[in-house]
Amino acid sequence: MLRQISGVWQVALIEPQKESPKPAPKPAKTPRKRSRSVLALPKGLVDPGEKPEAAAVREVREETGIVAEPLTKLCDNKYVYVRTWGDGERVFKIVSFYLMRYVSGEIDNLTSDMRIEVKRALWVPLADAASQLAYSNERKVLRQAQDYLETQGLSA
Repeated sequence: MLRQISGVWQVALIEPQKESPKPAPKPAKTPRKRSRSVLALPKGLVDPGEKPEAAAVREVREETGIVAEPLTKLCDNKYVYVRTWGDGERVFKIVSFYLMRYVSGEIDNLTSDMRIEVKRALWVPLADAASQLAYSNERKVLRQAQDYLETQGLSA
């Protein structure tokens, strides 16, 4: 989700809540480095009867507080992960990413229910965002968005 603010293209990113709180560590003899926050692109599940593009618009609204309009599909990311909870089963996942333009809303204006999933939502300059994303496949999505912006343009 892109928006031009003061002449600079920004992307809406989220910091997901941790999956499960970890017990407090025992005091260490040397101070530990502070862990960097994990930033990601908004995403989520497609509800029954919902089209993927509509799900993407809904997830952006729920996870960032922003109403956006889809411009084009950028890609599908396919990957496998192993559940770290419950049965430990391998899960195959496909995430469809869409380039969207800001319409209205205030970043990080989330419902209290959504705070269970999202710690915060924030605008990050597009040029800096790839280096702040936690997942390499999402960095590729941002490069695709930048390429689209450079070749097709995007009205602010």
